[in-house]
Amino acid sequence: MKKIKSTCARTGISFGLLTAASLIPSAHADVVATSSAPSPAWQKPAWLTDLSLGVRESYDDNILLVSGNGLQPHGSWITGISPKVGFNFAPLLGTESPFKALTFLYAPDINIYHDAQQESYDAQRLMNTIKLAEDNFSLSITNSFLYNNGSRTAPTYAESEAPDGNTLDKFRNFYAFAAPRERRDQIQDRSTVTLQYDSGNTFVRPTASLLYYDLNTIFHNTSAAPYIGYQNWPDRYDANGGADWGYRLTPSFAVTVGYRYGHQYQQQFPASISADRHYSSNNYQRALFGLEGSPWNWLTFKAQAGPDFRDYNSNAAVNNYHPIFVYAEGSATAIITANQSLSFYTKEWEWVSSTGLVPYYDSTYMLTYHWNATRRLGFDLGWKILNADFHSGTDLAGTAPSLRNDIEYCVSFGVNYAFTPHLSASLAYNYNLGRNLKNLAPAFAPVYRDFDDDLATVGVQYKF
Repeated sequence: MKKIKSTCARTGISFGLLTAASLIPSAHADVVATSSAPSPAWQKPAWLTDLSLGVRESYDDNILLVSGNGLQPHGSWITGISPKVGFNFAPLLGTESPFKALTFLYAPDINIYHDAQQESYDAQRLMNTIKLAEDNFSLSITNSFLYNNGSRTAPTYAESEAPDGNTLDKFRNFYAFAAPRERRDQIQDRSTVTLQYDSGNTFVRPTASLLYYDLNTIFHNTSAAPYIGYQNWPDRYDANGGADWGYRLTPSFAVTVGYRYGHQYQQQFPASISADRHYSSNNYQRALFGLEGSPWNWLTFKAQAGPDFRDYNSNAAVNNYHPIFVYAEGSATAIITANQSLSFYTKEWEWVSSTGLVPYYDSTYMLTYHWNATRRLGFDLGWKILNADFHSGTDLAGTAPSLRNDIEYCVSFGVNYAFTPHLSASLAYNYNLGRNLKNLAPAFAPVYRDFDDDLATVGVQYKF
């Protein structure tokens, strides 16, 4: 039986590619030294934007992010191989063409877990962008597609039953499940379409977006051995559309007012797998107020926030079928000096869960600092906080998914050195700390929610 899917935050090696700044999209300049001298052998054509190969070796000391109470942490050496090729065909169409960008990027990522073969996977990533501009109209289409060729068997976390008759997997941290889920066989897709019409100081911007998760892991009945504690992951997606109206306070800074209508889908488990018929698919409407652009030449800023009105299906395990949440999403990049930058990103919203039947309020806060110490040497510091709060749920049966409010703290450090304009090396370290924020009975429950994880990576990259 085919089944389950979903995706989330962090894979065991995702932070350690070539720089720890991968925690947050960073606007800093490339560390690699530039050279005006042409290559004596072959020079990359202008339409070939990326051609590189990266190799890295990592060690993760807790690949399943367990507490050590019951299940013991298990580590593994990880070899990663990451070729990349990218194109931009817009320059081939001439300067009079309305196409400003026509890009395609293929970035496969092979990950070999030497001490845990079931965690090995290869990720096939395709990313493309289309940008057009003609008179007062502009169009932007972006798509990021991922197919993971990985194991179709999810991890099993429980070792025994707790005194209250439930399995110990109910006490695992929500983020303990996220990392191994991202390594399983799955499809992810993220797409955004935006059309903008400018008229003087105002603009109108219809937009639509899709966030899609389809895991191919197998379903198992978790009520009996040998699958007690096995992770069933449902499919889920979020799709919405709407429009923004904007007014430019200055030529580079605007206020916006927007509206979105959307739908969130969560797959319902078959009756043979779970007798609980709860699932949290819903419709929503959002009123959004925002700021975007550059109020000063050293700061780029974009944020939208507002009330989110939900309409849950009658089978949802929630305490209110028509709640109102706060939706907020924003990013900012500050250029501190010519060679230092600071980037921040946040998103807070209600989302259907990949680990249970109850929706949760998902909060993300990320901060990255980058410093080009020299033309060859660069440093990155990253901080991230993730919070999954299930306070809106009412399902207390089985593994008690409503009794959960988990947090993960992540700190990272990276250094990159460019030996030549083509060859660079990097070192990265990531520390991840998972903790329980909810007081629970029995008293030992919080212990099973806690985990610590260290990930160290060394890598080299050659850019052609």
